Amino acid sequence: MAEDAIEAGPDSRSSIIAILSVNFVGTLGFSIVVPFMVFLVAKWGGNALVYGALASTYSVFQLIGAPILGRWSDRAGRRKVLLFSQMGTMLSWMIFLVAFYLPADALLDVDNVLLGQFSLTLPLIVLFVARAADGLTGGNVSVANAYLADVTDEDHRTENFGRMAMSTNAGFILGPALAGLLGATAFGEMLPVIAALVISIIASVLILFGLRESRTEILTSKPGMRNACKVFGQETKEVYRLKGCDETSYADIVRLPLMPDLLTVNFLVMLGFSFFYIAFPVHAALSLQWTVTDTGIFFAVLSLWMMIVQGPLLTRLSKTVAERVLVTAGGLILSAGFALLLWSATATIYLAALLIALGNGLMWPTFTAVLSKYAGDQLQGAVQGFASSLGAAASIVGLIGGGLLYNFAGPWVFALSAGIIAIAALIAGTSGPEKGSPAPATG
Repeated sequence: MAEDAIEAGPDSRSSIIAILSVNFVGTLGFSIVVPFMVFLVAKWGGNALVYGALASTYSVFQLIGAPILGRWSDRAGRRKVLLFSQMGTMLSWMIFLVAFYLPADALLDVDNVLLGQFSLTLPLIVLFVARAADGLTGGNVSVANAYLADVTDEDHRTENFGRMAMSTNAGFILGPALAGLLGATAFGEMLPVIAALVISIIASVLILFGLRESRTEILTSKPGMRNACKVFGQETKEVYRLKGCDETSYADIVRLPLMPDLLTVNFLVMLGFSFFYIAFPVHAALSLQWTVTDTGIFFAVLSLWMMIVQGPLLTRLSKTVAERVLVTAGGLILSAGFALLLWSATATIYLAALLIALGNGLMWPTFTAVLSKYAGDQLQGAVQGFASSLGAAASIVGLIGGGLLYNFAGPWVFALSAGIIAIAALIAGTSGPEKGSPAPATG
């Protein structure tokens, strides 16, 4: 048995609180730059396509790093990998700060029917490097989910993953609000980036001193077997294997029950959200004529509603409503919310935000809980890493494609998001598990 491995149960409450705190602080550091990133890209010469490419850079490198970190966490322990990942985030914010001290003179001017008009500048290049560094070590979410699965018993799985999503949205509430306050100072956009760096340092301290280690239970040495054959000098083949020492292939993952359907839903949801994520800030700045403060308020309100849904509402519904129903109904509500963004009236946009919060709040925590359940005990990190890679691949397509499509279709990109999410909801409705369905045996 691994040393200091944590057993799920009542004694794991402090570990759950610790991982929720780490997740909250990490999200806070990320979300603090979301409201003004599009304005910063425009200031340094970029357009919607450059903004999408910048956002997708993280996903491209996460596609490489997440599966490696997920498998590593199965062997070395979640805490070590979380700390390594957070150190990578700290480095990325340091690189980000360098961009503010570089001249924004154009190195290359582009004027193309497909790509639009933009200039390539040194600050933009540094931003791409910073996002690549963060993405390569970006195993925070997948490893944190695997850690939560390690310390959660079956009866509280959906509830605790709802709390994880709630801590994420708490970070998204405070982050944009801080961005609006800090960005209004004489330091402009630099102060929120400095704040993100400080918050990342705090997250590292929380991991280092607040988390106990958690990993798949493995045999750390060759078992001391005794048998009569060895006594009499007759060697026999020892037919045992060390748990956690086998290489896990993608084929092993997709052979798990329901896993192909779950991974398909994961990909589609991330794809639909990526179109929204990249298109809405551009839409807010160009079409709605919103300021950084307006955008920050919108994301703060959206996250507040999500936290309410993922807290008391989901906790109550998860005890009585089937997981399949929560995922499917949540997906359809989310789809309707994206569709409402086709209208530009402020009241309609905030109604859309309410539906997005309700739909995502019901669907995503429930889905991640189901995914963790069907990953089993031994492949938790590998499955979470693979799911993160698929999500990263979807983000690459959605973020770059969303930037391109917005140049041509404008807010109709949100209709595409709505359609993709609706398809994901239908797949979940026809193949997802019912509440109380048993998890696979993977020991």
